[in-house]
Amino acid sequence: MAPNRRRKMNISLLIPFAIVAMVFGGLIWKKMQNSRELRPIPQVNQPAAARKGVLFFVADGTRLAREARELDSCGDTAECVKDLLDELFSGPVGDLNEALPEAAAVSGVRLEGDLAVVDLTRPFVSDMPVGSSAEMLAVYSIVNTVCVNYPQIARVRITVEGDAKANLNHLELSEPLVPDYSLEQEPAATKSAVPATSPAAAAKKGHP
Repeated sequence: MAPNRRRKMNISLLIPFAIVAMVFGGLIWKKMQNSRELRPIPQVNQPAAARKGVLFFVADGTRLAREARELDSCGDTAECVKDLLDELFSGPVGDLNEALPEAAAVSGVRLEGDLAVVDLTRPFVSDMPVGSSAEMLAVYSIVNTVCVNYPQIARVRITVEGDAKANLNHLELSEPLVPDYSLEQEPAATKSAVPATSPAAAAKKGHP
């Protein structure tokens, strides 16, 4: 009877060791499986690409001049035009002068084919400086800025707080306007005696 009892005691001692070995073996196997799995690469948000824009401000109080501006990326074209005009209404960063009333702002932009409808706040009319020249420079700073940056837009209609019949003192806004890049030229009275630039080299109305 003693050998059988000894054999049973040996078996009872081996069982706990076997259980411990199985547990550790399972843990090691699971760790090996996890190490073989491909871990997902963390996504890094890339900075949005900037875009270039051209804004029209006033030079010498008599003509329009261009200022390059770096702009944030945007979505659809109407949103892009709105962002562009917001930059225009915020004023120049260089040596040029503001073309628009300080309190004026863009309420919204709507596209209808090749026409951009730009709705402005009331100060665009109420705070406009007196004189046809100031009105012309203000209006065409908007029209030229839109059309030179977006060639697919050929005309711009300016409304004031939704009113499509709003007008300035010397300039009607009821009809769509095409860009006039000749307003970048110096007035003839201020030019020196240097021979004039040939017509082919001069900026023409409707052509940037």
